[in-house]
Amino acid sequence: MKTHGYAFFALCTPVLVLMAIAGCSAGSSDTPYAPTGSQYQFMTDYLEPASDVIWDSAGAIITAEGEVDLQPTTEEGWLKVVHAATVVAEGGNLLMMPGLAMGEADWNEYAQGLTRAALQAKRAAQAQDADALFDAGGAIYNVCRACHNQYMAQDEFE
Repeated sequence: MKTHGYAFFALCTPVLVLMAIAGCSAGSSDTPYAPTGSQYQFMTDYLEPASDVIWDSAGAIITAEGEVDLQPTTEEGWLKVVHAATVVAEGGNLLMMPGLAMGEADWNEYAQGLTRAALQAKRAAQAQDADALFDAGGAIYNVCRACHNQYMAQDEFE
């Protein structure tokens, strides 16, 4: 009976080694990136709406009737912000993808800064911390503005 166990082990070991080698070589091949639109479309269709959810959920506005607190008031509202922050964070990663990236070190730094700021917003929303969310929203805005100042034509701001 022990002989059968050893035979099974002896037969399975080469198969497992080959599977491990195949798995390693598969990871080294190039990933076929395929952006589904232009950089402008990515910004306006993906990043801007998600960022707006964050910005529209932080701080307060003053109206004729008084101050309106923008923070979410329900669990569902906070989850909406968590999801939006996740979209923005992954958007920073996607901005470094071939087809969307500008190929410059500054571009990647801005993209990584966007991811960091969005993860800050995600943590704030998970903690339901309105002040931290406001600060994170400011950090997202600052990264976006700095990048736009460098890479976007001035007439596109208006």
